[in-house]
Amino acid sequence: MTTTEYQPHIHPTAIVDSRAEIHPETEIGPYVIIDGPVRIGRSTRVMAYAHLTGWTEIGDDNTIHMGAVIGHEPQDLEYEGGESYLRIGHRNTIREHAQIHRGTKPGSSTIIGDDNFIMNQAHIAHNCEIGNRTVIAGGALLAGYVGVEDWAFISGNCVVHQFVRIGKFAMLRGLSRTSRDVPPYCIMDGTHTVKAINQVGLERAGYSKETIGEIKRAFSQLFRRKSNLAQAIQELEGKGSLSEEVTYLLDFIKSSKRGVCFGPRNR
Repeated sequence: MTTTEYQPHIHPTAIVDSRAEIHPETEIGPYVIIDGPVRIGRSTRVMAYAHLTGWTEIGDDNTIHMGAVIGHEPQDLEYEGGESYLRIGHRNTIREHAQIHRGTKPGSSTIIGDDNFIMNQAHIAHNCEIGNRTVIAGGALLAGYVGVEDWAFISGNCVVHQFVRIGKFAMLRGLSRTSRDVPPYCIMDGTHTVKAINQVGLERAGYSKETIGEIKRAFSQLFRRKSNLAQAIQELEGKGSLSEEVTYLLDFIKSSKRGVCFGPRNR
């Protein structure tokens, strides 16, 4: 096999830095710019006018759509240059004009897991950590150091304050906003207000009716009663054996540094 056969498919109009490492089975479309020591894995497709830069590592089977900006400098006044990273896993879809920035401090990283769907014009800022199988819809804005756990769904034009955590299977309804942690399994609306559990999402993921019922009862005790949250947690834990999911929900709340969303009674 000749040397040419080992080369990735790179459109002749693309500009590719000599420091870049591109797997031979990767496709680079027209007018793409790859600037810096970018590394791209097997069978990733980068479409027209995308801009990949910095110390960015992209895994296998990703699709990066037109005009996306991947690995650019963070929008952070504390950024002083230096080597920071963006690490993207496998099988992610990144749609048109999405922006994912690398870390602020030297040696720090923004991390994107596997099988995520990041829609058009979504913004993922420096040092965010995104888990697996999340959806971040069009126009959603994630500030720096946001953590998003597996299977979370952030709807269109949501705004998430820096350092906020979004729990697994949480759903943020469109145009909602939060500066407080969003507990796992919950649906958030308005301004950091949880309204119910994400029953449809849990059913689709194969959770049993019994488990969903336990989560629903815990949600009611935590967020629909007049007792304060610490008291409600204490009462739940005092009941003895709790499911793994309810225990996870309580541990998430107890570990919150920003405080968690309010229940609907606090609107």
